[in-house]
Amino acid sequence: MKTLRLVIMLLLAGLLGSALVSGTASGAPRARVARAPHIPTLVGIRAAHHPGFDRIVFRFRGGVPASHRVAYVPRLVADASGQPVRIAGRAFLRVRFAPANAHDASGASTVPARRSYPLPNVITTVLAGDSEAVTTYGVGLAKRTRFHVFTLTHPGRVVIDVAAAFRTVDRRVYFFDRDAFLANRKPFFAPRLRPVRVDAPAVGVLDRLFAGPLVGEQADGLRLLRSRARGFTGPSIAHHVARVRLTGGCSSGGSTVTVAGEIMPTLRQFPSVDWVKIYDPSGHTERPAGHTDSIPECLEP
Repeated sequence: MKTLRLVIMLLLAGLLGSALVSGTASGAPRARVARAPHIPTLVGIRAAHHPGFDRIVFRFRGGVPASHRVAYVPRLVADASGQPVRIAGRAFLRVRFAPANAHDASGASTVPARRSYPLPNVITTVLAGDSEAVTTYGVGLAKRTRFHVFTLTHPGRVVIDVAAAFRTVDRRVYFFDRDAFLANRKPFFAPRLRPVRVDAPAVGVLDRLFAGPLVGEQADGLRLLRSRARGFTGPSIAHHVARVRLTGGCSSGGSTVTVAGEIMPTLRQFPSVDWVKIYDPSGHTERPAGHTDSIPECLEP
């Protein structure tokens, strides 16, 4: 009987010791701390031309996202709002990564939201979403062509090769020169060369204009002066007159310099264009007839 009582006391002591080790002082189970899942972070986007194709590389810190989807879309829309996102080009690829972030722990962006490239087909990359561990980019192209996607490791990269075997020619695109304007040193618009398709050069230069200046050109003070326009339709060229219609919006903001100062010299470089008429999104311009330049009332100071 004494032996049985001793065994029971030893068992109780063991159970109590186990509870003190694995539980709290009150004996309640200790809560386990769940680790947050690891999410790759997009830290770089670069693009370059290779014989027959343009290559875009999305580089990640923390490995390659488990899912990446690339597809042509008729227009680019924001993930959160579903509203159209401004992007230049004749065709648009939507690139979606999950799980993936395009910001760091403080919420600061780790990659540019918008960037342009002087490549035959790839015109621009534009951020369309960065929330709930889903990152979406749009790629604006000069022409819809076949593409190929693959991944690389060390570091993690998602690579998109877009066919670009068509012919191009270099043409001038005029951007607003902010530094010249602030110094009151004319001209206020400076040309930069861009490759455009030989079969659609006028459309090509306007697409390159609305894509904006390159990173290095921005450092030199060049800017895209949109005057609230999101894009354009046209241009149509007949009898040496080019007609362009702005889309999305139109306002000079009271300034004497507007998007007209970029569009007009960009189009007048072509031998077939002597005059440029710019229309507002409603289709109005001040002098629609005759051999003369024209702007809409919304671009007046």
